[in-house]
Amino acid sequence: MGQPIGERIVKWTLLALALSALTSLLLIAAFIFKEGVPFMVRYGWLKFLFSSDWQPGTGHFGVYPMIVASLCVTLGAMLVGAPLGIAVAIFLNEFVPRHVTSVIKPAIELLAAIPSVVYGFIGVMVIAPLIRNHLGGPGLSILCAAIVLGVMVLPTIISIASDAIGSVPKSYREGALALGATRWQSVHMVVLKAARSGIVAGVILGMGRAIGETMAVIMVAGNSFMLPRSVLDSVRTLTANIAIEMGSATGAHRQALFATGVVLFVIIMILNSVAMAAMKNRKAKR
Repeated sequence: MGQPIGERIVKWTLLALALSALTSLLLIAAFIFKEGVPFMVRYGWLKFLFSSDWQPGTGHFGVYPMIVASLCVTLGAMLVGAPLGIAVAIFLNEFVPRHVTSVIKPAIELLAAIPSVVYGFIGVMVIAPLIRNHLGGPGLSILCAAIVLGVMVLPTIISIASDAIGSVPKSYREGALALGATRWQSVHMVVLKAARSGIVAGVILGMGRAIGETMAVIMVAGNSFMLPRSVLDSVRTLTANIAIEMGSATGAHRQALFATGVVLFVIIMILNSVAMAAMKNRKAKR
């Protein structure tokens, strides 16, 4: 007998919704590539990617300093956010009573609802002056942006990592303790390895949030076109450049900003692919 008509309707409805999400992604990618790739071919791939001269008024479009800035800010954000987020997830799941976790975890997840402009405002008014007064430089810098973005990605990393750790069967912990492991040894050697895929997924999503953030980065990174030589230097990221200049861009300048979007898209895909490949290699070695 075939499926009931109700089940078939639900099945095809869910399939249509899933395909619509995929279609939307493909349409966005196709539009960006359609607008940006021809410009990159016409202007020159190498010249566009590795030139440090961005002067739209004179027809010079080099995004190399912005690529370096985006990677530095993202790496800094993950150095701040990933260890802290994973540590909080472990603490909430393994060392805190359940009734306390049920209060703290929703409070942490509320951080995701705070507008990015608020994070940027705190960075400008609090973090940047501290950096300027104690470490030197203009204050609005890679370090300031990394700290702000590191805090912004915490809800994503903590939420997903906590769910992954919480889904590890209790028998895993009990088995490790029965074999003589300490509480921390059972967490380190058993629980974290069992939850590794979920933790990596949280870090990857946090990385995507960090590299794609715009408003907060515009406010705290300094918006300088120079190639950074220190974490105290001001920079402009790819996303900030698109947001600042797209409103007034026309002609080749507008196409160059779409090409910048292509570069950003490719960087995100490469970073995600590298993270997933590393995860698969570690699984294969186990």
